[in-house]
Amino acid sequence: MRKTVSALHSELVRYGLVAWTAGNVSGRIPGEDLFVIKPSGLSYDELTPESMVVCDLDGNLVEGSFEPSSDTAAHAYIYRHLPEVGGVVHTHSTYASAWAARGESIPCVLTAMADEFGGEIPIGPFALIGGDDIGRGLVDTLKGHRSPAVLMRNHGVFTIGATPKAAVKAAVMCEDVARTVHIARQLGDVIPIEEKHIDALYDRYQNVYGQRSTK
Repeated sequence: MRKTVSALHSELVRYGLVAWTAGNVSGRIPGEDLFVIKPSGLSYDELTPESMVVCDLDGNLVEGSFEPSSDTAAHAYIYRHLPEVGGVVHTHSTYASAWAARGESIPCVLTAMADEFGGEIPIGPFALIGGDDIGRGLVDTLKGHRSPAVLMRNHGVFTIGATPKAAVKAAVMCEDVARTVHIARQLGDVIPIEEKHIDALYDRYQNVYGQRSTK
């Protein structure tokens, strides 16, 4: 998991989702009440599997030579309350964070949004960094939503997934649709997709799209 989480940070850079040292990826260690997360303040080109830190689900440092991310308590809260989650990502990606600065959810006006998010990308509450308020806000916001992404007001994006890679994918897709919908609104009103069509698109993408095992 150290190797996986370390490597996935390069995907945040590749897709232009982070600046300087902002942003982080974490991954739950299967079968353990532990997770791996980026250390605080280290630049992305300094990250190695060995520099990753291991924390328990209360956010306490268990193993590692560096202080864990300032978002560790938020990640820990998510893992404690959403046992199905295996990965968490946080970014300040430009377009998605612009929606967060407005305190506005991204409406489901693209089939790609219906596929990946199953509806709008919701807005979460304002919360200060350092404690578990961000994690609490995310968990509360996702009740009743299929979205793996939440825009935390005045802050940025948090995404979840069954694996760390899935959470990174959600962060990439969140920024992509945030940009497209922003541009669309500069041209005029956007057209929402009907709920029945959102449901059909989400079901197809989640259960039919892609390669399926023949076993």
